[in-house]
Amino acid sequence: MPQMGDIAPDFSAPDQNGRVHHLKDYRGRKIVLYFYPKDMTSGCTAEACDFRDNMARVTANGAVLLGVSPDSAARHAKFATKESLAFPLLADVDTAISQAYGVWKEKSMYGRKYMGVERTTFIIDEEGTIAKVFPKVKVPGHVAEVIDALAD
Repeated sequence: MPQMGDIAPDFSAPDQNGRVHHLKDYRGRKIVLYFYPKDMTSGCTAEACDFRDNMARVTANGAVLLGVSPDSAARHAKFATKESLAFPLLADVDTAISQAYGVWKEKSMYGRKYMGVERTTFIIDEEGTIAKVFPKVKVPGHVAEVIDALAD
């Protein structure tokens, strides 16, 4: 997993509208890159809606918000429409971005092991360097922590 001070791994992925996003597209802007496990699940919906409801505070700090999960662009489109999400959700179907950022991990539920995304947020500075990492995110209060970190 990249740490503070590391160069952020490059990426390229389509969003829910089919637009392809590249890390280099955002050079000169702060990026909040948040990884979440799955569209339309309770924790992921709560996190996305908290970001949605606080978008003005995120952008007031000069940042762009990008969500990333292994779901398809079509599923992202349904999720974004259902929850009125006006920020890009990147389709990391092959998990290349999740692996590059070290968030594709072995998980366990009810004794069954499987691979999945560990909820993690990265703040990337204007030069493309990791400025802050929030590993193993707990949804309640997380967006407020991100906004506080952006204001620093």
